[in-house]
Amino acid sequence: MTEGNRTRRGPADERLHRKRQLAATLRIFARLGFDEGAGGHVTARDPEQPDHFWINPFGLHFGLVCASDLLLVDAAGAVVQTGRSRHRTINPAGYAIHSHIHSARPDVVAAAHTHSIHGRAWSTTGRLLDPITQDACAFYQDHALYDAYGGVADEEEGKRIAAALGARRAVILRNHGLLTVGASVGEAAWWFISMERCCQVQLLAEAVGPPVLIGHAEALGTYATIGTPGVGRINFRPMYDEIVHRQPDLLD
Repeated sequence: MTEGNRTRRGPADERLHRKRQLAATLRIFARLGFDEGAGGHVTARDPEQPDHFWINPFGLHFGLVCASDLLLVDAAGAVVQTGRSRHRTINPAGYAIHSHIHSARPDVVAAAHTHSIHGRAWSTTGRLLDPITQDACAFYQDHALYDAYGGVADEEEGKRIAAALGARRAVILRNHGLLTVGASVGEAAWWFISMERCCQVQLLAEAVGPPVLIGHAEALGTYATIGTPGVGRINFRPMYDEIVHRQPDLLD
């Protein structure tokens, strides 16, 4: 089963679906200001070759990515299918991180990591998010902290990040930013968008004074309602529809 209407698709249709959702995610991230030069990467596992994943080309602006620009990377980091763009290389740090996440988590279809402003700012605190809002409860006891910084990610750093993520949906990379995953592209994208906003809210709240936390039982109950994969897909859907309406070329 897949995201969206949850209908079964053949491998070719599912591949195209994931690639279009991935291109839409990058366009949405560009609109939200999550792009940072050539940094940042979003990946989607190939439906037929589970040790391969699709990734945005290194150096191509998020706001220009179309489905046909995406690159297919194998387990060894080789680009085995290029896109139509002249940008045909991958971000080495992106491969180092995403390859180990996809390897460690067969349940993960997609992963997102960019150098978003509020995620970076919050990451410098070396703390998990607190359940101070209803939205933050979607991450209650379901995000981790990678409490280290080993420089620009290499293979060993990628392994450590994947280990820190564990079975959770998100990890805060200290002094670096946010990373989210999902069983669909839409989920991974929405959790990243929501987590970035939760970081912004907590930064604003703590600038005023100590926030009042939601109680443990209430946070768990709220997580059970708004922290499901289906809610992640539902929240991404209108953003996907809107960006496709305004920028239909991304589907090409």
